[in-house]
Amino acid sequence: MKVLLDTCTFIWMCAEPDRLSDEVRRLLDTEQTEILFSDVSALEITLKWTAGKLKLPDPPRRWIEDQLRIWFPLQTPLGRQEMYRASELPLHHADPFDRLLIATALNHDATILTPDTVIHSYPVACAW
Repeated sequence: MKVLLDTCTFIWMCAEPDRLSDEVRRLLDTEQTEILFSDVSALEITLKWTAGKLKLPDPPRRWIEDQLRIWFPLQTPLGRQEMYRASELPLHHADPFDRLLIATALNHDATILTPDTVIHSYPVACAW
């Protein structure tokens, strides 16, 4: 199974694992699960940190790269196809980061690991 981490899921997986649901922990602990990390999340984390809305032990460039080395998720670059697909989605969600994550999951046939119930209203596989 392929899973794409929502930005909050990535942060919690790395820094606050108690916030993850039992289902998400089970999926992350299963060897057959392919964990995907999107560049969208790197951008969202960096912008929130720069705006003072997210505290990290190190600057995002170092913290994200360190976490990726620890967790070995596959990285999905943000491309034009994701941008086009995000623009074609219904406007249930105004957050451009979430819309891009939904498009990325659809393009990679992945399940999004997210607690965001609005994302669950899209035609994309979700788990929490």
